[in-house]
Amino acid sequence: MSFFIDTSFLYALEDASDLHHEEAWEAWQKLLKNPQSLILTSYIFDEIVTLLQSKLGHAKASEVGNRLFHSSFVEMVQVTPEIFEKAWVYFSKHKDKGYSFTDCVSFTVMEELKIKNALTFDRHFSQAGFK
Repeated sequence: MSFFIDTSFLYALEDASDLHHEEAWEAWQKLLKNPQSLILTSYIFDEIVTLLQSKLGHAKASEVGNRLFHSSFVEMVQVTPEIFEKAWVYFSKHKDKGYSFTDCVSFTVMEELKIKNALTFDRHFSQAGFK
């Protein structure tokens, strides 16, 4: 089974003061015991590295970025022009939901790869029909 990994989960995992840190840590420990395929997009990579740099400093952002790049079970999907366009259509159709464009890119990739489950604390994923 594959899981999409979102910025909110990665941030909670790295920041011990985050409201969801313990929940993220427990989920991560379970994944380490039974590794699954984890998918993220280049947009999520950008978002988490930028957020970590802003909140926890460059060293933490660099450390996490390197771990993501070199992980044997994390796959980064590059956002292609086709994904970008489909995400824009998704974004345009769902103006009432408050989805960010990055959310729409994530949802598009999840739909294309038939991923139903996300590691996230962002309610928009469940609102969009993901677990």
